[in-house]
Amino acid sequence: MCFGFLGIQFGFALQTTDVSRIFQTLGASLEQIPLLWIAAPITGLIVQPIIGHCSDRTWTRLGRRRPYFLAGALLATLALLWMPNAGTLWMAAVLLWLMDGTFNVAMEPFRAFVADQLPVRQRPLGYLLQSFFIGLGAVVASMLPWLLARCGVSNVAADGGIPDTVRYAFYVGGAALLGAVLWTVASTREYPPEQLLAFDPAPAAGALPDLRGIWRNGVLWLLAGIALAAMIRFLHLRDEVYLLAGGLVVYGLLLVGYEAALKLRPALAYRRGLLGHVLGDLHVMPAAMRQLAWVQLFSWFALFSMWIYTTATVAQVQYGASDVHSALYNEAANWVGVLFAVYNGCAALAAIVIPLMVRRWGLRVSHLVNLWLGGAGLLAFLFIRGPHWLLLPMLGVGFAWASILALPYAMLSDNLPAAKMGVYMGIFNFFIVIPQLVAASVLGELLKRCFHGQPVWALATGGASLFVAGLCTLRVQLEEARAG
Repeated sequence: MCFGFLGIQFGFALQTTDVSRIFQTLGASLEQIPLLWIAAPITGLIVQPIIGHCSDRTWTRLGRRRPYFLAGALLATLALLWMPNAGTLWMAAVLLWLMDGTFNVAMEPFRAFVADQLPVRQRPLGYLLQSFFIGLGAVVASMLPWLLARCGVSNVAADGGIPDTVRYAFYVGGAALLGAVLWTVASTREYPPEQLLAFDPAPAAGALPDLRGIWRNGVLWLLAGIALAAMIRFLHLRDEVYLLAGGLVVYGLLLVGYEAALKLRPALAYRRGLLGHVLGDLHVMPAAMRQLAWVQLFSWFALFSMWIYTTATVAQVQYGASDVHSALYNEAANWVGVLFAVYNGCAALAAIVIPLMVRRWGLRVSHLVNLWLGGAGLLAFLFIRGPHWLLLPMLGVGFAWASILALPYAMLSDNLPAAKMGVYMGIFNFFIVIPQLVAASVLGELLKRCFHGQPVWALATGGASLFVAGLCTLRVQLEEARAG
């Protein structure tokens, strides 16, 4: 049931390790990279709640979640095969959008799939097993360009384009993704919806929440977005920061617009479409989910800063390389693939250790310790000057990564009704996507105004963010905490 995640992580690992490299090879500056990455989180923000909502209401010969695994894997494979053949920067940006969207279609139902199939006591182990396969797949995928270079494949393209090591790595990744997901689809079964409801331990979904009066919140969000846009213009900030203002405005307009629709068509209060269901479920999300949202916000801000700036940091600080077409820069980029493989490999091993931590310390304290290990790892980039010594902080990052992929979902799933497991997992993804949008909006501006063009400070900011995420974990109220 978790093996398909190995294939999906092949795609994600190639994306996080090599897409910034591809962007720079095609002419993007360091300040442009966060803006180009905006496509990925925006796609997740839109796709995941839709797929979650739809999969909750699907039942076919393939089951409830598996049709989405299969469709997403087929489309993601095509995107992976196409990505290294992008001839221009704008084409690579479009392909990142397509690639991330299809990854989300395949990935989102996997989170709900584990909660569907396992009893409460086995869910932490199920999510940690997902982390194991995620780490295993990412180890191989992240190291592929480095391994191919050691096998004699050209690591510098003669025409200044995408090196063959990167091109062939994406081809292997496409085949691995499709094969792993097909194995899960073919070798698993699903409980029908009525059977899931029969042994659902979570509180029932209850009546539809009353959304009348949400226009007031909508107006506040709308005014906040307008004020932020005015501040951006007054301070002459970079254009991508307008993304934050735009997000606030869009959310405010959705709330105000839905209130207006309720007045025009009162029946919407009782028979809602996709938007009404998502807004309603967002409005009445469980308390534990609200508290975990802050943990996720600071955690994923840190991860996003690491993914988009590690290559530039290692090339600049450890190798003294700034020419993206030089052999030295491409050697640095391959070494980043090794570093990412190490943290993913450590995450696979951590998936074995973390259950022992949880048994001894509980979910909250275990997650705090792991996040702080990751924060210390990212801060270490400020002080280490030998590329091989960077392997050491990757161990801490690996523990944080394994924990982020498992423990928040274990804390959350017990509080969600089976009938809405998919849509709530999709809404929970908002708190993964929003920090990535924040990072994409502000890191370029920070790099220019505060960090003096030194990307290592973006990684240090991510390290500090993981320490804050650990503190936020202590605010999460769980049954184990109340009982203790």
